[in-house]
Amino acid sequence: LVQWAELSYCFIVKKLGSNTGRFANATLVRLSEFLSAGYKKGVRPVKDWRDSTMVAIDLMVYSILNVDEKNQVLTTYVWYRQQWIDEFLVWNPEDFDDVKKISMPTANVWVPDIVINEFVDVGKSPDIPYVYVTSDGLVQNYKPIQVVTACSLNIYNFPFDIQNCSLTFQSWLHTINDINITLMRSPEEVKVDKSVFMNQGEWELLHVLSKYKCFSVDNDDYYAEMKFHVVIRRRPLFYTVNLLLPSIFLMVMDIVGFYLPPDSGERVSFKITLLLGYSVFLIIVSDTLPATAIGTPLIGVYFVVCMALLVISLTETVLIVRLVHKQDLQSHVPQWVKNLVLEKATVLLCIRNKKFCSLLNRESDLPHYKENNMNTGELSEQILQNLTSQNFQKILRNIILSMFLDLFFYKTLLNVLIMFSFAKHYHITCFQKINCVLFLYCSWNLF
Repeated sequence: LVQWAELSYCFIVKKLGSNTGRFANATLVRLSEFLSAGYKKGVRPVKDWRDSTMVAIDLMVYSILNVDEKNQVLTTYVWYRQQWIDEFLVWNPEDFDDVKKISMPTANVWVPDIVINEFVDVGKSPDIPYVYVTSDGLVQNYKPIQVVTACSLNIYNFPFDIQNCSLTFQSWLHTINDINITLMRSPEEVKVDKSVFMNQGEWELLHVLSKYKCFSVDNDDYYAEMKFHVVIRRRPLFYTVNLLLPSIFLMVMDIVGFYLPPDSGERVSFKITLLLGYSVFLIIVSDTLPATAIGTPLIGVYFVVCMALLVISLTETVLIVRLVHKQDLQSHVPQWVKNLVLEKATVLLCIRNKKFCSLLNRESDLPHYKENNMNTGELSEQILQNLTSQNFQKILRNIILSMFLDLFFYKTLLNVLIMFSFAKHYHITCFQKINCVLFLYCSWNLF
C-alpha cells in the first residue's frame, strides 16, 4: 500500500508537470492543482475522525466605532486571526521549487464555523477571499471584522464610566470532540497589546482579557468557547468642561447671591435669573446625557438636586424679603428677648458686633434719658416705639431668619456635595474641592 501511494503521488506530480501552454512552468499553478485534486471542503480535514481539530484564534482591537447606551450595542473594529491544521493540504516543498506557502481561495478549503455569540447585526467588513496554506498543512485565515455586538452598558458613573463588553467565539455546531479552541498568544500578551488601537477617540482601551471555557447545554454534548473581555474607559474631559463646570459656576453664583441685602429687590430677581438660566442649561445638555430605561446616571441626579437647591434658595429669599418688609404688623419686642438674643445668643454663636450692643445700650438708656429730660419733645413715645419695634425687629429678623435659613441652605448643599464626592466612585474629585471651599466659606460666614 505504501508503494502504491508513492507511485500514485509520483503519477499525479508527473501528470501536473506535463501541462503545456502558458502554465507549463508555473509552480504555483501545479501546486494549486495538486492540492485541489480530490479535496473535499465539506469534510473536517482529519484522517482519523477521533482526532479533534484545534483552532487557534487571536483578537486585536483596532477602533471603538460607537457605543449606543440606549440600545445597549457596541460597535468595534477588530483584527481577527485564526489558524488550524488541514491534514489534506500537505506537500513536499522539494517537488514544487521549494515553495513552502501558498494562498488559496477561502471558498476552496474547509473553514471552521466559529462565530461570535453577541452578534446583533452584520457589520460592513471587507471581504478577504484568500487564506494562507503552508507545506505542513497550517491554514492561516486573517481578516478584519466590524463587530456589532450586544453589551450590558452601565452608565451610572457617566461621564467617568468604565465598560466591560465581551466577545465570545465558539463553534456553533461542532462539539469539543470535533473542534477545540485555543489562543495563538499567551493571555498576558493579548491583555497588554495596544499596538494597532487608534487612541484618538472618545474611548480609551484599557486591556483585553481572555478566558477559555467548556460548557454543555444538555449535559451531553460539550462545546468549547473563548471569551474576550474588552475593557474601555470614556475620556471625561469634554463632558467635564461642558456639563459639570457650568453647573458648578451657576451654583457658586447662587451662593454669592446671599451677600445681597435682603431688603433689596435685586436679590429676588437675581435668584430668578439664575433659576431660568439653569433651566435653559438643562434643556441644552439633555441631548448630551445618555438615554436609557435601565437607570439614571449620577450626573442626572446631580443636576436635579442642583435645580432643587436653586428653588429652595429662591423660596428662602422670598420668605426673608417678606419678613423684612413686614414691619408695621409686628408687636413690641420684650426686653428679655432682647437680652437673650443680643447678649446671650451672641456669646454662644461667637458674634461680637459693637453696633448691636451699642444699639441695645441706647435702647436700655432711653427710658432714663426720657425721665431726666421731660421738657424735650424729641423723645416721644412714637420715637421710642419706632426705635424699639422697627430697628430692633429688623436686626432681630436679619440675625435669626437669615442665619438659620442660610445655614440650612448651606448645610443642605454641603451634604449633597459630600454625598456625591464620598461615594464609592474614586474619580469624582471636583466635588471634593467644592466641599472644601464651601466648608471654609460657611465657617467664615458663621464665625
